[in-house]
Amino acid sequence: MVTPRAEAAWRVLGDVPDPEVPAISVRDLGIVRDVLEHDDGLEVVLTPTYSGCPATEVIERSVLDAISAAGLGPARVSMRRAPAWTTDWISEDGRRKLREYGIAPPGPVAVPEGGAPIRIVRRERIACPRCASLHTEQLSAFGSTACKALYRCLACQEPFELFKPI
Repeated sequence: MVTPRAEAAWRVLGDVPDPEVPAISVRDLGIVRDVLEHDDGLEVVLTPTYSGCPATEVIERSVLDAISAAGLGPARVSMRRAPAWTTDWISEDGRRKLREYGIAPPGPVAVPEGGAPIRIVRRERIACPRCASLHTEQLSAFGSTACKALYRCLACQEPFELFKPI
């Protein structure tokens, strides 16, 4: 059962930007896995995008500052590393925000009935987030961060990044 205080915390976390991609919140990114209310305060459960993510400490501080600024009382953050984060956890609103920011969002992976999804990395045709053309090419496997790749649209000639599917 989600308490009113935990529900308020979920709303607050919808406004905490990811430090590497500020157009998207940590909630839309899918790294907020749970908000629990205990006798001694709130517990926000986060799953980092990968275990070595350098933004983890900044995100933790931002989450606690936002909870405090909203007057929701004492809070703490705990990390849950299993199951591992996947780009499938990015919300549809988050995918839209990435596209509007100029980053091609990863597509969701369909889960087969009765089984777990296995992602096989293929060279997919990546749509330009600006003009939607599929006439694009990869310039580099890495963008401004390790979780992004650099592309160029051959139709509108604009460079853009792809949030890599994991």
